[in-house]
Amino acid sequence: MPVHTSVSSEGKRGKGIGLGLAIGSAIAFGGSGVAAKPLIEAGLDPLHVVWLRVTGAALVMLPLAVRHRALLRTRPALLAGFGLLGVAGVQAFYFAAISRIPVGVALLVEYLAPALVLGWVRFVQRRPVTRAAALGVVLAVGGLACVVEVWAGLSFDVVGLLLALAAACCQVGYFVLSDQGSDSGEDAPDPLGVIAYGLLVGAVVLTAVSRPWGMDWSVLAHAAGMNGTEVPAWLLLAWIVLIATVVAYVTGVVSVRRLSPQVAGVVACLEAVIATVLAWVLLGEHLSAPQIVGGAVVLLGAFIAQSSAPAGSVPEPVAGASDPVADGSPEREPDGSPERELSARGTAV
Repeated sequence: MPVHTSVSSEGKRGKGIGLGLAIGSAIAFGGSGVAAKPLIEAGLDPLHVVWLRVTGAALVMLPLAVRHRALLRTRPALLAGFGLLGVAGVQAFYFAAISRIPVGVALLVEYLAPALVLGWVRFVQRRPVTRAAALGVVLAVGGLACVVEVWAGLSFDVVGLLLALAAACCQVGYFVLSDQGSDSGEDAPDPLGVIAYGLLVGAVVLTAVSRPWGMDWSVLAHAAGMNGTEVPAWLLLAWIVLIATVVAYVTGVVSVRRLSPQVAGVVACLEAVIATVLAWVLLGEHLSAPQIVGGAVVLLGAFIAQSSAPAGSVPEPVAGASDPVADGSPEREPDGSPERELSARGTAV
């Protein structure tokens, strides 16, 4: 029927937009390390770079926080949780982990988050998950093991592994809280407002953790070396703040609302692949054959996961109902249900 075709097309279009936003978010997040590493090598402490990143983004988003100040009254727990877990927690725990264990091991453990998201959806929310999404997680995690070459520097440190696992759990909070209230129609919390206040909360928490008053500010007035090329430090910081944080969080949160936490989580694994490729091109850190193969496996896992509709989108069949094909009616596509849309104000900047 024409109505069914229109709804199905709209759902597919919304899912396609969500996939594009998720990939864009992974690209933006993936570029943060390439820009941050020259600053760290120039003399900035890693936690100070994180503080500059989050605080700068919070200032950029401050006008939106003022515009959506009603969220402080209606969704205080969501804002606090997103700031503590999705912003401050992921960053702080990850940098604490890499101070004790190899970066590759920490990255792999952190990107167990998609599997943990599936566990949350299946066992906490008690909702079914698709086999394709589960298979995509398995492939993505296995591919990540090759991308980060986990076998090259494994040193078993219980505290370091627990810190990396804490970063993964915080990343689960990011995906789950990004989806919070997205099915509330006009009452859905504005994603831009949630991000703005999340960054403000994260900036406050990271100020206490990183103690930026001891930072060497003079580093930002000079150039930093990027594979033999001198780049202004302020330009690298601007990239980290505007692209790797503001754009990354905005596209990431909106993509979760258009897809689902479990699917968006697997697509986010592309961040590791993108970060590795950018490091190869811009920093001269060459890829090995296992890393190239692993990147292909991550891409395959992400494609399999996103190509399946969220399990909750297919309505339960009614007992005794006739077969739609047998009675001549058109077969219902898995993603034929209307795509959950953001409120009109939720997509406007």
